[in-house]
Amino acid sequence: MNNDIFNRLSKSAFRNKFKLREKEKQYIIEKGLDKIRSHAEDFISKRLAPARIPNDGKQTPMKGHPVFIAQHATATCCRGCLEKWHKIPAGHTLTTEEQKYIADIIMEWIKHHG
Repeated sequence: MNNDIFNRLSKSAFRNKFKLREKEKQYIIEKGLDKIRSHAEDFISKRLAPARIPNDGKQTPMKGHPVFIAQHATATCCRGCLEKWHKIPAGHTLTTEEQKYIADIIMEWIKHHG
């Protein structure tokens, strides 16, 4: 895993505001990391992967699921953040490799904060 992204994210006051509450931590324990990753992959494929997203920048809720919180914490919440923080350009359908990278980043954050 590329620690550089986590080092850069750690310097952002906005990104550091996102924390998992007991409710989300309990959800992770109940579902297990494999199921949480499956949810992340599903959210990524539907909300981030398309080349054009009508509500880009607003497609990821700020709460309600551990993956949503992790997406904001890791700047994987919209195509604008993906481009700014991860150098993944907007305007193209995300590749399988890009989607895996995003899921890996989300899961790494969850493992350290869950």
